[in-house]
Amino acid sequence: MATCLDIIGELRENGHKALVFSQFVDHLTLLRTALDEQGIAFQYLDGSTSAAERKGRVSAFQSGEGELFLISLKAGGTGLNLTAADYVIHLDPWWNPAVEDQASARAHRIGQDRPVTVYRLVMEDTIEEQMVALHSRKRQLAEELLEGSDIVGRLDTGALLSVLRGEASSLVI
Repeated sequence: MATCLDIIGELRENGHKALVFSQFVDHLTLLRTALDEQGIAFQYLDGSTSAAERKGRVSAFQSGEGELFLISLKAGGTGLNLTAADYVIHLDPWWNPAVEDQASARAHRIGQDRPVTVYRLVMEDTIEEQMVALHSRKRQLAEELLEGSDIVGRLDTGALLSVLRGEASSLVI
């Protein structure tokens, strides 16, 4: 939380707006409390937000109301165009990196005229750190598959199961 607040402070000093995603509504609640205490304006969206409120909050953010948009990962992963933000912060990793990428893409839309920077906050020596390492291995394997590499032909059943269990670092190809 301290690191997130430091990043937010720096972004605000430099005139940036950010989307802040978490898979945990309680985590967003803690952040909301900290932002309220500091008088930082934000919009908020989670799964309990009605369709009408959702539309209103998106419009408000896009028109300049709030420097941050706090969004639960599941509620905000699709259907939003939030080009007012040029930064994305993921408070915690999701097991599927494509879901995070899709959420980050809320700022990468038609109409975005600035580069978008994505922060992923991860605690050291936690399961989160292991998840991020698994993301990297999954992406590498996907890239090799898409490039037409013959790596898949060289993976036996045990190796494929290792990838699924997150043990890809032990693969010998």
